[in-house]
Amino acid sequence: MATSPLMERIDPRRLLVKIVDVLNRLDIPYFITGGIAVLIWGRPRFTADIDIIIQLESAKAKDLERTLKSLSQTGYVDKDAISEALLRQGEFNFIDGETGIKVDFWIFRKRDPFSQAEFRRKIVKDVLGKKIYFVSPEDLILSKLLWYKKSQSTRHLEDVESVLKISKVDKKYLKNWAGKLDVAEIWARIQKK
Repeated sequence: MATSPLMERIDPRRLLVKIVDVLNRLDIPYFITGGIAVLIWGRPRFTADIDIIIQLESAKAKDLERTLKSLSQTGYVDKDAISEALLRQGEFNFIDGETGIKVDFWIFRKRDPFSQAEFRRKIVKDVLGKKIYFVSPEDLILSKLLWYKKSQSTRHLEDVESVLKISKVDKKYLKNWAGKLDVAEIWARIQKK
């Protein structure tokens, strides 16, 4: 089936490659998580944004803001939101003016042992000929369990089931971290399905 020029232009993978080029150029460590990671480790599904965990130092914040703005004349990123995200180790976003796709940048939480494990275990995958770091399938499952616990959105459980059907995972690692993250009951329910 042929794709329309509009569909090709809004393919989130194209923007992902551009964003990763920016992060690599600025030497900002990262990995991709969220819906795009589900596309890699599970079944294809629609996702309206790109979620990226980054290790951003204050000294590189201005360069990142400037470089993101250069990707599109109508792109949007708020320097105050970047500063606030750095202070509270939270998130800020960039909206690509050409496609309308939102990129959520989540600042790495250095003191959090699970976040440290996620960064150590990131895995490189090929996307449109570009090597890109992704969260491991196990850590994606664990983060989806945490998001389900917070939001009760069944989309997160559907994503977990999808990853379990498609990817080989380390269940011992999952059981260990599910206990530490207080999501063991949710993990046990999913395994019974």
